[in-house]
Amino acid sequence: MNYRRFNFIGLILLLGLTSCAPAQTNPNPGASAAAAYIQNKGSDTMVNLALAWAERYQNTHPSVRISVTGGGSGTGLAALINGTVDICNASRQITQDEIKQAKANGIDPVEFVVSRDAIAVVVNPTNPVKQLTLQQISDIYTDKIHNWSELGGENRPIVRLSRETNSGTHVYFLDTVIRLGQSNNKEIFSADTLLLPSSEGIIAEVSDNPNAIGYDGLGYITPNVKKLAVAKDPKKGYILPTIDTVTQGTYPIARQLFMYTKGKPTGAIKDYMTWIAGAEAQKIVLDLGFVPAINP
Repeated sequence: MNYRRFNFIGLILLLGLTSCAPAQTNPNPGASAAAAYIQNKGSDTMVNLALAWAERYQNTHPSVRISVTGGGSGTGLAALINGTVDICNASRQITQDEIKQAKANGIDPVEFVVSRDAIAVVVNPTNPVKQLTLQQISDIYTDKIHNWSELGGENRPIVRLSRETNSGTHVYFLDTVIRLGQSNNKEIFSADTLLLPSSEGIIAEVSDNPNAIGYDGLGYITPNVKKLAVAKDPKKGYILPTIDTVTQGTYPIARQLFMYTKGKPTGAIKDYMTWIAGAEAQKIVLDLGFVPAINP
C-alpha cells in the first residue's frame, strides 16, 4: 500500500524529533491555553478500549477533550475520508479504494497499529462441541454444514450469528475464515445468517441460544459463552484464543487493530498518539483483554 504507516518505534522516533524543537512563545501570555478537542470514531470492537484510553488521558491532560463514538470500522473510515474526524478506529486495514477516495479529498491516511486481537468463535456453554477447523467454520457459515450432529454435537440446527456488514470484524472474518484467506474465493455468508449490530449482542444471543454459533473480539468474551479451539491444520493441533496464543502467533484468527489520522499527526493529536504507544496505554490494552501492539 502506498499510504504512510508508522509502527510504534518509528512513531516514537518521529515524534521525539519534533518534540525537540524550541517551544513556541504564546503571543498572549495572559490568556490560558485553548482546550484541544479530538474526535475519535469507528470500530465497535475498539470502542471500549478507545473510551478507556480517552478517559485516562483526559485525567492527566485536562486541557484535552476526546469524543469517542462507535458505529463500525466502515463508518469511521468514511468519516476519515470525508474529513469529519481526527482519528478513525478500525478493526480492519483501510482498502486501496478508500485510500483513493481519501486522497481525492486531499486527505493522506496515516496508519498506526495500536493493539492486537483474536477473533474467538463461541457457542453456548451447553454445546458439547469443543473444537473446529477453519474449514468446518467456513462450511457452517456458507450453509454446507447445517446441524450440530455433523460436528459431534446434538441433533440441533445451527443458528449462525455475525456482525453487520459495516463491521471491520465482519470483513476480517469473511476474508480470513469464510474465504480461508484465499483471494480468489468468493464465498459469502449464508443468507440465513443473523446480523447483529454489536459485539455485546453476539455474546448475549449465544449465551441465550443453545443452537447458536458466533464470533467476537477477545476483549468481549464473557463466562456466559464457550470459546472453541480452532485449527488451520488439525494435524498441528487445536488452539484456544488467548493473549498468549495471539502473542506467540499460534492462534489462527488473530489480527491487528488500527488507528488512522488525516496525515502525519501534529499538536494534541500527535501527543495523544505518542501516549497510546506508551506503557500506560498498552497496560490498558491488557486490562481489557486485548493484546499489546508490541511484544513485551
